[in-house]
This record gives sequence, C-alpha cells and structure tokens, in this order.
Amino acid sequence: MTAERVANTPDMVARFVAVFDQTPMRDLIANLDSTVDQITVAGRAYPVTLNQRDQRGNCYICNPVTAYIDYAIDETRHFKSHPALRLAIRTLIGACAPLLRAAGIDHQVQINNWLFSTNPVPTLTQGAVAAMRDNLTAAYPDRALVIRSLNTTADAATLGTLRDAGFRLLPARQIYLFDATACTHPSANMKRDRLALARTDHDLVTNDDITEADYARAAQLYEMLYIDKYTPLNPSYTALYLRRMHIAGLMQLRGLRAADGRLVAVTGLFANGRTLTQPIVGYDTTRPRQEGLYRMVMAMAQDIAMAQGLFFNMSAGAAAFKRHRMAVPVIEYTAVYAQHLGHKKRSALRVIEAVLTKVGIPLLQRFGL
Repeated sequence: MTAERVANTPDMVARFVAVFDQTPMRDLIANLDSTVDQITVAGRAYPVTLNQRDQRGNCYICNPVTAYIDYAIDETRHFKSHPALRLAIRTLIGACAPLLRAAGIDHQVQINNWLFSTNPVPTLTQGAVAAMRDNLTAAYPDRALVIRSLNTTADAATLGTLRDAGFRLLPARQIYLFDATACTHPSANMKRDRLALARTDHDLVTNDDITEADYARAAQLYEMLYIDKYTPLNPSYTALYLRRMHIAGLMQLRGLRAADGRLVAVTGLFANGRTLTQPIVGYDTTRPRQEGLYRMVMAMAQDIAMAQGLFFNMSAGAAAFKRHRMAVPVIEYTAVYAQHLGHKKRSALRVIEAVLTKVGIPLLQRFGL
C-alpha cells in the first residue's frame, strides 16, 4: 500500500513526546519554554505544544509574535538596496505589533507541532477539524488553536476545511517544494552539487556513522549557521536534543567529516510518510566558501528524496539556491482559531489576516523571499 503523504503514526508521535519527558525544555531547545503533549483525533495522533502568554523570549516555533514581528523585522535586511521600502515595511510591522499582541495568539495550543521550522500536516477532514476545534476549545477555553506549516500545494483541501471551520489563515512565509517524483532531468546546479560530493576530500558521514562526539559538534555547526549567521530567533537546538532525536529514530543525521575526524558540515532529516523535511543544516562557516559545504549537505537531502520518491519540503530561505535546484515557491500559512475568545482578540486577528494577505503575500512573491 502506498504510504501516506504525512503519516503521524502513533508510535512516531509517542517517541517524539518521550524525548521531552522529564527534561526541562531549555536543556533541549535553549530558547524555548513549552509543554509537549499528544492528542488523538479521528484515529490520528498529533503532537501538541502548550504555551502561556507570559513565556517571554520564545523562538518563533511556539510564538507567533516572535514570527510576525521580531523575525519579520530581522528579515527586512533583504531590502537594504531598497531603503524607502525597508523603512515602510518596518513601519507597517511596528503598527501591526499592538494588534498582534492584542490577538493573544502566543497563549496557544499548537496542533501537530514537531518543534521544527516546518511541520508537515496530515490531511485534515471536516470531521477531524471539528473534533480538534471542539475538544481543544473545551479543554483550553482561554487559548488560541494554532496549526503551522500549511501550504497551498500540499494542503489545499485542508486549508479550505480549516477556513470553513472558522480558522483564520495567516500568510507566514514563502517556502520551496521539491517533488522528487517529477524530477526526471536534474538541473545543471544539481549536477554540479553531485560532482562536488564525488570530488570532496571530506568523508561522507551516513546516519550509522554518527558517534557520541558528533552530537556536540553537530549542534555547534547548526548554531554557526542558523543562530550566529542568521538570527538568534531561530530555535537553538542543543546537543542533547540532537542525540535524543537521533537515538529515537526521529531524525537522520548525515554530514561531512574532515581528515582530523571532526564534522565540518551536518544535516538532520525528518521523514514523515512520503514527506521529507530538513530541520537541521549546519557547517563550519570559518572554512573557505569554495569548499561548497552547504550545497553538498543540501544535495545529500535531495538525493534521499530522489532515491525514495519523496516530497521534499525545503522550507524557507536561500530562495535562488533552491529555485536553481528545481524547487517551486509556494505560500505557507498558519491557521488560527479564536472564535471562542473575546471580540477584541477576534477583531485583531481579522485585521492581521487582511494585512498579511494584501501586503505580505505580494512582498514575498515580488522579492522571492
């Protein structure tokens, strides 16, 4: 039988929740406070996270305020060559900040949250959505319900079902999807990446080659790229987290090892049904750029997708790089249910949805972010 696009098997969800049992969250993800649990709806298991409105400093995977205000302001660095536009965007974000805080969506139950930047969502039927909405609003009457990582290609039907059930759909970012089953002729850039892998002086490290010493180095390499080079608003995954996810069989780790035995690049892959994501990418940013470490670990992930015929969600960022490797841009949404909350929160959320749809989407598409 053909595997589901996103499976969320009960065993898989249980193993994920067990990673966070009896360990403070910040020992696993250093810039996050959250409680991890699970629910079963219409026979399907989902990890869920619970967040309080007074949990300050959380990274965007559990805090929409961080995602839509702090992270959005940080992203305006892409508009340095358009200073007037950059100022206008920052002004608009600042004007929307009070509305977003008034919506109260940082006080939330987040459904299907695997605590990655991208959490592929199983197809949600009308009955499943109604059960989620009714059960969770009864259990948590003061919290918004949130589902991230919905896109218009993989989740078109689910987005319509959620809207019909009263969820607001907030545009979040532009992501890139690679359908391995449709790739019959690799691009020139893809061919160059494979040539680099074949010629590199570094040793290719498979999932089974990972040693105890590699977890700390992998966390360091991830931090060099996503925290130091990009932004500390990204989730700060620790060595303990990588170790537990790897041992639990939830994350494949692969990379490149130098002659001295140390990893110089790493990637962590999460496969769920027929969908592949790449939540961990890191490399030694002090090494010469011409080594091509980033493109080689990206090629490793794309090769796995092609070998297994997977749908590879390459997430956001590095837009031109991903386009040149046959990934297609698509808008990603966060669905929020707040109909059970006060009028002020509902009104603020409605305005935010309108602004993001009318202003945010055109900007994402125009500048290829």
